[in-house]
Amino acid sequence: MIRPVLSCPLRLQGVSMSTYIHTARADGVLCVTFDRPDKKNALNGSMYRALIAALTAAQEDQETGVVVFNSSGADFTAGNDLADFRDFLQSHETFPALSFVRALAAFPKPMISAVCGDVIGVGVTMLFHCDLVYASPDAVFKMPFIDLGLVPEAGASLLAPMRMGMARAAQALLLGEAFTATEAVAMGLVNDLAPYETLNARAYKSACALAAKPRQALLESRRLMRGDPAALLARIDLEAELFAKALLTTETKLRLQALLSHMKER
Repeated sequence: MIRPVLSCPLRLQGVSMSTYIHTARADGVLCVTFDRPDKKNALNGSMYRALIAALTAAQEDQETGVVVFNSSGADFTAGNDLADFRDFLQSHETFPALSFVRALAAFPKPMISAVCGDVIGVGVTMLFHCDLVYASPDAVFKMPFIDLGLVPEAGASLLAPMRMGMARAAQALLLGEAFTATEAVAMGLVNDLAPYETLNARAYKSACALAAKPRQALLESRRLMRGDPAALLARIDLEAELFAKALLTTETKLRLQALLSHMKER
């Protein structure tokens, strides 16, 4: 089924930060939209750099109180563009995807995501860093890192057990099982479901409510709830080191090549 492109319900016209990332701000809310629907919004290097720039601008902008992530088309994101992994091997310390998840972990203001369709890989792990998540009933979540011979990223090895509990985290990370939007609510990953047609409006309503609250009290409360980010940032870096080593193994190379070949044939 061909579905309409969702747009963030802001009164201001969106601004393109890259070919595939668009932003718009109003009412203290910055909306950041993944706009690569023909590739299921798979995130590549230029998109990550644009996302980092958006977060940096939002952190520095006193008028921005909340960031909302959403997408155009039927899917939130198919995860990292697999073709970019070769760049990870050259310098994983400065790889844009790693810099993006570090930026998420360190971002001091509330973040909200509105997700639909396929929510894969980093599309799921970034949600652990969000304060509120809304999903359409058709959303399907999957973290297939181990199936590719890789380890989790974005601190998911630490955050998934904390959020979901060890049993459900093992199903999602070790078995790599997909789970539905309803299951994501039960796991504590998603706050509420909303129909696809009103999904962004639901997220925006909560964003406006947060942006209207006393700013300092909101930021301090969020900081207290999350605690010292040092352990999380250290875990993100450790995952990145193991991720880079895994990419060098023959098994992972073969699995990635097979997946890329399968995608080209589709």
